[in-house]
Amino acid sequence: MNILYEDKDIIVVEKPSGIPVQTKKIADKDMISEIRNYINKEKKVDDPYLGIIHRLDTPVRGILVFALNKRAAGKLSMQIREGIFNKKYYAVVDGLIETDGRQKILVDYLIKDKDNIARIADKENRYAKRAELKLITLLTDKERDISVLDIKLVTGRFHQIRAQLAGMGHPIINDRKYGGSVQKMPYDRHSIGLCAYFLSFRHPENDSIVEFRLDMEPKDMILQA
Repeated sequence: MNILYEDKDIIVVEKPSGIPVQTKKIADKDMISEIRNYINKEKKVDDPYLGIIHRLDTPVRGILVFALNKRAAGKLSMQIREGIFNKKYYAVVDGLIETDGRQKILVDYLIKDKDNIARIADKENRYAKRAELKLITLLTDKERDISVLDIKLVTGRFHQIRAQLAGMGHPIINDRKYGGSVQKMPYDRHSIGLCAYFLSFRHPENDSIVEFRLDMEPKDMILQA
């Protein structure tokens, strides 16, 4: 387990693709059990408190912060509600997207259907929630017909990035649920071309801004696939 930071209030880790944040299946590995096992072994604390603040989909790699006490959990959860968390992703998608280095704002309205899939709906749908993200194209590969995007989440809806990119005709590579190509990149079946590479928020103890970034570049999304 790659631990990026820890103190008495929080622990920041890198979640590998293919591992859920939390699962009800006792025999399956998840991030909650991995972190609790680590705390139990290294800190000698039985049944440690671990608060889930935000999540990443199982096939997505990236940075997560967990609270180590209820006070920290409350403060971080409030930041989620107030939009203080800053989350950035690299995404490898089908097709060539040219943004000329300029930021593109994508706004849709999403609903979650009975098949656990987010779908774009009409703005007037009473169940639809506004979803907004900003994207810039970082790399394109004409031979493989793919683009690498830098994405900043403005809202945090269920499967938001996956659904919005699919909705604009550029699904994430290997994302079978949303129509992504499975031939263009050698990702395994447990991974998709999406990585939460950057996270910032206010530390629950002193309100100072803390930032965490994975040691990777956009090209690594292609080279390390």
